[in-house]
Amino acid sequence: MCRHMIAVLATGFILASASGLAAQAQAPVNPVIRGADDAVPKPIGKVVAVTGSVSIEHVGAAVVQANLGDAAQAKTGDAVYLRDVVRTGADSRVSINFSDGSSFNLSSNARMTLDEYVYDPDGKSNATFFNLAKGTATFVAGQIAKTGDMKVDTPVATMGIRGTTPHIEIADDGAVKFSTLIEEGKSKLAKKHATAVMPEQGSGPRPNICRGC
Repeated sequence: MCRHMIAVLATGFILASASGLAAQAQAPVNPVIRGADDAVPKPIGKVVAVTGSVSIEHVGAAVVQANLGDAAQAKTGDAVYLRDVVRTGADSRVSINFSDGSSFNLSSNARMTLDEYVYDPDGKSNATFFNLAKGTATFVAGQIAKTGDMKVDTPVATMGIRGTTPHIEIADDGAVKFSTLIEEGKSKLAKKHATAVMPEQGSGPRPNICRGC
């Protein structure tokens, strides 16, 4: 009698264990979802020429910046990403080309932030918004300027670009000089329509610009 009860209990335990394993095998497996900050962002352009001391801080590309450490010396072929901060030292310059065909050249002692860049060859909401805090920059407009909204912000004004080649100079005293480069022949560029704008005395900080809010 005792042996029969032990055999029944053992059989019940084995059946219960088998049922539990089968239930675990059939249970759905929750996929691991990576956050946006964990994904490697898509580059929006690349460095095509560097002279002197140039650094690029990948503020909006945490994974890329973590691999590089502190902002390091930029070199030809380096990728640039949304919200990057580009800085040039004395007697330095950098040229960057973007995926829409636009480009910019930064001269010495300049600082520019790539705040916004939206480009889809078939899209209708393409936009670029760069912030030039100091230094000198020359832009060559690409597809975004022709079909979308391309703007460059400075300490005194925001400049819209439509198929032109603007030249912007920000002096140490904060004065901003705008001019447009026009083509003469096939290889010469000349400045035209230079306009100097002085910052207003006692003006407070400019409000943050939020796009898509």
